[in-house]
Amino acid sequence: MVQKGEKKMYSFEPNEEQQMLVDAVGKYATNDLRPAAHDAEEGHELPKKLISKGWELGFLQASTPEAYGGFGERSAVTGALAVEEMAFGDLAGALAVLTPSLFATPILLGGSEEQKQQYLPAIVGGDWAPYTAALMEMSFDFDPNALKTTAKADGGSYVLNGEKIFVPFAKDAEAMIVYANLNGVTQGFIVDKNAAGLSISDEREKIMGLNALPMYRLKLENVTASRLGGASGHDFGLILSAMRIASASAALGVAKSSFEYAKNYAKERDAFGVKIAQKQAIAFMLAEMATEIEAMRLLTWEAAWKLDNNKEDSCVSAYLAQTGSADMAMMVTDRGVQIYGGHGYIRENPVELLMRNGRGFAMLLGLVIV
Repeated sequence: MVQKGEKKMYSFEPNEEQQMLVDAVGKYATNDLRPAAHDAEEGHELPKKLISKGWELGFLQASTPEAYGGFGERSAVTGALAVEEMAFGDLAGALAVLTPSLFATPILLGGSEEQKQQYLPAIVGGDWAPYTAALMEMSFDFDPNALKTTAKADGGSYVLNGEKIFVPFAKDAEAMIVYANLNGVTQGFIVDKNAAGLSISDEREKIMGLNALPMYRLKLENVTASRLGGASGHDFGLILSAMRIASASAALGVAKSSFEYAKNYAKERDAFGVKIAQKQAIAFMLAEMATEIEAMRLLTWEAAWKLDNNKEDSCVSAYLAQTGSADMAMMVTDRGVQIYGGHGYIRENPVELLMRNGRGFAMLLGLVIV
């Protein structure tokens, strides 16, 4: 599978550093996020200590070079592994912990040297703080490469107009990256806190799942902003691919969680004198769930590897991973509820929340990045 001159194909076994990160994130997801998920969803709030503990694992710090306050190098493959593990514990909690990456990672990927020095050391070296990004728009034909929000050059800065939805922690954000259409090309723009013309909804978004994650709508009316990357801009395709791979990884974590719950329940539940896992209909469901998870994991890993190695078709692979994983998560979480039967429809059952969260992957692009 390796051609002459190419870097080595990705390995199916994490290296030592990756495994250490995965183990640490896995313990946090299982011991902290998962037990808190139900109460956070019902109370519409994540404990600040829970978010801070996840931040202290150093995921963003390990993805940021020393020159900007971190202690590692960015790797989409490593990010994919970590996001899957964190989402296994709870999707809302994982997205909350990783929200500052929505601001920091695009700056790392496409920001100017001045922007990197201005923002990254403070974010990476400090406590968790609400830096965020706004990509989604309320449109039935939403296309990240054809946004309705516009940007126009105005001297050395840019003026933004439009509306955004599903922006995490927007109400308290220190700064955010708003994606807009600049002469037919999507570009990111840095908007500072309390910028003139920026309006944030008083009410949070009301959606099927992710109620523990505070998300808001934005309205931009002649908001002055600076362009990510300076006058020359940046390659939005790299940022979008990193978002797609992250979304696919999170979908894998949610699906894996639902599968594990369903599998364990099927091995314990008696019906007509046998465990229901021995019933052919249930066994086939579990087999198909496991197969789809593994298939989408390999597709996601391949996309991440291609992105790390600057392959020309990395954007295509990232798109396939995202769309395939979104369908997979819906199927797996739906069957998780099905295997539990009526008990799976009860609010206190974790598979019920996993199904509601799993449905969102088809539409919630831009809430996580690797």
